[in-house]
Parts: sequence; structure tokens; C-alpha cells
Amino acid sequence: MDSKKALAEVEDLMDELDALLKNPDVGAQLAEAGINVSLAMVAADGLRAYLRGDKARAADDLGTVAEEIAARLEAAGRDAKDRSKEKPS
Repeated sequence: MDSKKALAEVEDLMDELDALLKNPDVGAQLAEAGINVSLAMVAADGLRAYLRGDKARAADDLGTVAEEIAARLEAAGRDAKDRSKEKPS
């Protein structure tokens, strides 16, 4: 497979991912699983940038996603800890 065709296929795949992430049914399923679609879209943008060779944009997008996920995990851990300290009703 020549490199231009391979890169075009990767672009097509990323376009399909974008379309899926924008699909309301997919979004509902992801949300039900606790996945933030907006963050997933930023992550996909970061991956697309990396695959295009735009490493600075990729680092920015993927770093933003990593920071946000880590913050949400930490907040969820704090919430769980706070709930465990509550007296049963």
C-alpha cells in the first residue's frame, strides 16, 4: 500500500470516528457509560493532529484531555470518600 493511500485511509477512519461521536445514539451510550463525549472529541482531535504530524497541537489536546480526566477521577474519589463518612440514615 502506498503511503498516500494509507494516510487517506487513516483520515477516512478519523472522519468516521468524528461522525460516530456526533451521533446522538452513540453519545447517549457513551454518556450512560460515564464517558464525556466532548472530551472524547478533543481526544480524537489530538490523535488526528498527531497522525498528521502536528505534535504541538496533539500535545495540547491530549494533555487537556488527560488533565480533565484526572481531575474528574480525583473529584469522584473525593465524592466517594465523603459519602463513606456519612452516617447511614
